[in-house]
Amino acid sequence: MSVAQGPIWHLPFRRNPFFTGREQVLDNLRVMLLASASAALVQPPAISGLGGIGKTQTAIEYAYRYREEYAAVFWVQASSRETLIADITRSAALLHLPEQDAREQNLILQAFKRWLEANTDWLLIFDNADDLHIVEDILPARNSGHILFTTRATAMGDLAQRVSIDEMDRAEGSLLLLRRAKKLSTNAPLTDASPADLAAAQAIVDALDGLPLALDQAGAYIEETECSLSDYLQLYRTHLLEERDKRKDAHPEPVATTWAISFNNVQQANPAAADLMRLCAFLAPDDIPEEMILAAPKDIETKLQSLVNNPHRLNMAIKELLKYSLLRRNSDEHTIVVHRLVQAVLKGEMDEETQKQWAERTIRVIDWSFPDVKAVEEWPKCLQWLPHALICASFIEQWNLAFPEAARLLNKAGYYLDDRAQYQEAEPLYQQALAIHKDVLGDRHPDTATSLNNLGLLYQAQGKLAEAESLYRQALEIFKQVLGPDHPNTRTVQGNYDYLLQQMKRGSE
Repeated sequence: MSVAQGPIWHLPFRRNPFFTGREQVLDNLRVMLLASASAALVQPPAISGLGGIGKTQTAIEYAYRYREEYAAVFWVQASSRETLIADITRSAALLHLPEQDAREQNLILQAFKRWLEANTDWLLIFDNADDLHIVEDILPARNSGHILFTTRATAMGDLAQRVSIDEMDRAEGSLLLLRRAKKLSTNAPLTDASPADLAAAQAIVDALDGLPLALDQAGAYIEETECSLSDYLQLYRTHLLEERDKRKDAHPEPVATTWAISFNNVQQANPAAADLMRLCAFLAPDDIPEEMILAAPKDIETKLQSLVNNPHRLNMAIKELLKYSLLRRNSDEHTIVVHRLVQAVLKGEMDEETQKQWAERTIRVIDWSFPDVKAVEEWPKCLQWLPHALICASFIEQWNLAFPEAARLLNKAGYYLDDRAQYQEAEPLYQQALAIHKDVLGDRHPDTATSLNNLGLLYQAQGKLAEAESLYRQALEIFKQVLGPDHPNTRTVQGNYDYLLQQMKRGSE
């Protein structure tokens, strides 16, 4: 059957007015998608290529070009299990599925899968699915609609057919650059360019290895500064030689250099925008809530302080970064997106100590702004914050960061996952938080007792009753000694402990 309600459109990006070329790829995708929907054994296509090559932009262009052919279009960020769950939960809400608010998130995923199997005329795009197995249990059992992947992976297994996307040739790259730099109108052909502009554009395409991300940043710089293409080429070559010896990481030179040229201008024009970019380098790249920055702690000790609780200044900072194509903004959702390659280049410019410093700041920002995990109505926001919190968990482990905000954030993320019955994912976060509390606050601190209680609840839910009993007993002893037997926290743990003992007694009868 086809979709009953009106057209559904869950695509968080506007159409790129400067999208250029890729006609053969788009034609191939159309043929393959039509074939995959009509034959049970035909695998869906996966746009595959290096970072910065234009995979996501090609998928976006396909969705807009053929949107009239579909009754529903869904965009799922598949870079991690958490981002996948977040986007499918949003799609379930758009579909008004009865399971959209289910506590166990697997119920939401399976309900969405059943909807896909029961309906036709839909397009589902999994973006940044570098590990295709993340999506395996979401794929419908029969080809009732169209599925499209973007991925850096080269091995598809039996899940997809690879559609390679390569660097732009001189003609495609020059056309993209000239249109992005506003040296040509959006629909003008390459033949409309002056001989001087065409020659300079071709030289820039050669220098940037035909990488679309770098060409977009170069074009944005040329438009913003109103410099000539030949001047930009000279600037690029000079900057490349100056920066090459300083780089420690093997990021593609075209992106690293075009980024550095633009970032220097941002730093001079709006230092808060530059610090916003640095913060974004340490967050998950997609779906970064602007509210997170507005609600940051006021003692963040960077130019970010000027953006706290100041939407106008945040708008000005984002505007400065948009000028140079350093990020994208979804104004409807009030979120921003940073390209993974730009994040990697930005972090690569920092020494180890500076990276650690920004990781600590990022942890404090996310902890300070993390929604109330105990309020069910805040679950959608918690889900949006979760990928960023999990990135922070990796920083905490990488640099052995031990301070109260780190433990608090781990506890919040763990509590949310625990509440959504994602016990395996919650357990290491609770354990990390407990270790930090013991290290920083000591074995007898109330926050340590809270961590013990949280871990006890988790084990009890998993049926690990003996482990839960030991943790409750330790937490109860701390609360009784430090807060007294009548304190609400003590009574809560006592209630948990008593219920567990009853449960253990019933199990032994």
